[in-house]
Amino acid sequence: MEKKYEEYAYVIDYLPHGMPQTQRRGRTEATVLLIGNKDFTLLEAKVKPGFAPKPQDLIYVGKESREEITHITGRVGYEELTAAAKEELNTAIRSIILSDEKRFVGFFNEAQAVTPRMSALRILKGIGKKYMMQILKEREKKPFENFEDLQKRTQMPSPVLLLTKRIIVELSDEDIKYRKFVRR
Repeated sequence: MEKKYEEYAYVIDYLPHGMPQTQRRGRTEATVLLIGNKDFTLLEAKVKPGFAPKPQDLIYVGKESREEITHITGRVGYEELTAAAKEELNTAIRSIILSDEKRFVGFFNEAQAVTPRMSALRILKGIGKKYMMQILKEREKKPFENFEDLQKRTQMPSPVLLLTKRIIVELSDEDIKYRKFVRR
């Protein structure tokens, strides 16, 4: 299986003296915690001297020549994130969803059953049978064009908020049964 890499990521925390666990070992390289903008991969990376990113900065983390990052230290789990990173996560995820609206509206247009008795739409907390049936009925008439169209035609709560909450669950729960947005 071919490895997938994030090309761009949002900064969710900047640690000028490194991660707390590396500080105890006497290593103090400036570090950033990031979330990838395609697969929501949580990453730790070292930054080049003189670069001090702010939370929500979008930076290049791909394989080619990087301007701000010296190297990716590796993937991190949700539980390894700092409190500040966890606070910034909602905003970063919301930015990712809004910047790729077509992809996420496509989820509502194309969601199929994940089991004979459960639709993929139902994995979003807040979508019960009523909203699911409304979404299915409306998308049969015409695919949803954007979040505004989806919300207007189904009267459902904010799709961006529902997606954000689901992505947080997928990031934070290692044992979750169905993953639709976050790469394992």
